[in-house]
Amino acid sequence: MARITVEDCIDKFSSRFELVLVASNRARKLHSGESPTVERDNDKNTVIALREIAQETIAADKLKNDLVEEYQTTTFYEDEELVENEEEQNSNDPENSNLLDNSIQENDQNIESNSDFSAEESIDNEIHQESSETSQDSAEDIEPNQVLEEDKEI
Repeated sequence: MARITVEDCIDKFSSRFELVLVASNRARKLHSGESPTVERDNDKNTVIALREIAQETIAADKLKNDLVEEYQTTTFYEDEELVENEEEQNSNDPENSNLLDNSIQENDQNIESNSDFSAEESIDNEIHQESSETSQDSAEDIEPNQVLEEDKEI
């Protein structure tokens, strides 16, 4: 088979960037031991991955999903299970639910106190900026020749 190029595969994906991500992910999987869906023909993994994409031996959607799953730390199913387990534990143990309510209230109070501090901080910053602008303005009013003449008198 003739050498495969990106142009042979670009029509399978919406952008070249997406094609490169999917192909490189597939090439990494081939390198880690997955079996190719096309003949090897003494080609490197990147060429094999592009040939698989061009010949559509693996669906583009499956390649995209594999790429996403590669970078996900947890699945949606696992997240739902964790939330359900926490809810069951909290509903079974009234002491835990009281602790949770207390921690939420404490968190809200911390947020309120931090927002007050932020307002004070922003006022201080504004005052500091105004004072530095005033000092810059007064420095700009003095001409360099005046400074030199005063220095000569000393």
